[in-house]
Amino acid sequence: MKKLILLLLISSSAWAQKAAPGKFNFNDFNLIVKVEDKEKYFNDMLQEKTEGQSKPGQYDQFRVPLAVAWLAKGNLERYKYYTKNEPKFSYTNFLDLTYALEYLVEDNKHLKIVEQVSGEALDMLAKGKAEDIENDRMQVLLEVSAVANAKLGNIAVAKKNIEQSSKVKGSREGKYFRDSKSNYLNRYGIVLAAAGEHQKALDTLTKAVRDADSNPSLIATLRAVYKKIHGSDQGAGKFIAALQEEAYKKYYQEVEKSFISDVSAPISGEVDGPGGKLKVLNGEQRAKNVSLPDLNGKMVNFADYNGKILVVDFWSTGCTPCVAAFAGFEKVVTEYKNEPFQLFVINLFEEQKTVKSFIAKKGITLDVLYDEPNKAYDIQATPTKIVFDPMGNVRFYAIGYSGSTDREYYKLKAMVEIIKDRVQGKAIQKSK
Repeated sequence: MKKLILLLLISSSAWAQKAAPGKFNFNDFNLIVKVEDKEKYFNDMLQEKTEGQSKPGQYDQFRVPLAVAWLAKGNLERYKYYTKNEPKFSYTNFLDLTYALEYLVEDNKHLKIVEQVSGEALDMLAKGKAEDIENDRMQVLLEVSAVANAKLGNIAVAKKNIEQSSKVKGSREGKYFRDSKSNYLNRYGIVLAAAGEHQKALDTLTKAVRDADSNPSLIATLRAVYKKIHGSDQGAGKFIAALQEEAYKKYYQEVEKSFISDVSAPISGEVDGPGGKLKVLNGEQRAKNVSLPDLNGKMVNFADYNGKILVVDFWSTGCTPCVAAFAGFEKVVTEYKNEPFQLFVINLFEEQKTVKSFIAKKGITLDVLYDEPNKAYDIQATPTKIVFDPMGNVRFYAIGYSGSTDREYYKLKAMVEIIKDRVQGKAIQKSK
């Protein structure tokens, strides 16, 4: 089974982060949410641990995360301060660097910084000053550089970089990183529009929405290009809505095939594996019998959600496609906020402090529970979601990330609507 579709969880030891002994250690440093507090921790450590500070590479594992965290806030000066001695970037460091650059180019406030740092990062790779990264991260560096240059008016550079990114063989189709293909198509559309190729940009973005290779940023770009071509955005909303409805109907029909009609026996979730069927969950336990703690330690009883459609999604902080799916979940939660519906994302195998730190850093707004021993449904692969009808019966389960924010949203929305139609009918009662 492809690793880009499924992340197998081998043992709890693979995920648990145990603090190293001593007053100062990287695990404690890594749990700190605010970069200002991280910096204070680091400086306090330097005052106490004076030995070996002049040794090349000493404390790079602290300096590089500080540099990237400051960069994410648009502070180039602090980024330069922590990278002035050219520290070695690990794969994780480089991954976080690309995330920071993606955030900055999306924000539109620090385009010169993105232009400069993305160029330096590409040069760093060329000179072997960073661990080898997968091609999809190379693609991202070229893409964000292209967008920054396009918005700054450097059209020739932008076109060169986006074309080079198109030629790099990565995993845009692999459904691993959040919105890999959607982001590429959006950035390609931005560069085309900046180069005056508005019709080609419109065609590219239109197909992306129709195919569900889309996210809110791409929709915004499509609206802007539509306005440029037509002289106003009148009609853009209707045009985009029709494309989205077409995409949704396609995935509704796909999801409908996986509806579980027979709820007389507990499910045993299986998917096709290299050697046959692979069991990924044990559905013997009824929802009403499950209780799990939230991030404050308060027990949440699934029985309290009787009468509501309940979605539970199992994840871990080290599972990139798990977190990638959250943006689609957030759209579903917003849509059904006034209906009898509840969604929980349930962390597996990790300590409470690790999960709380991650949630705070990422700004995740979903309701989070955790099942450190993985006792509720014996999940063997993440991401895995289970959808219960209002009586607590399992009606759907699904493995993996759908590849884009909108596709994830369409699929989960379809599950909810199918349950409403088949189980509740149109007379769904509002929760009291």
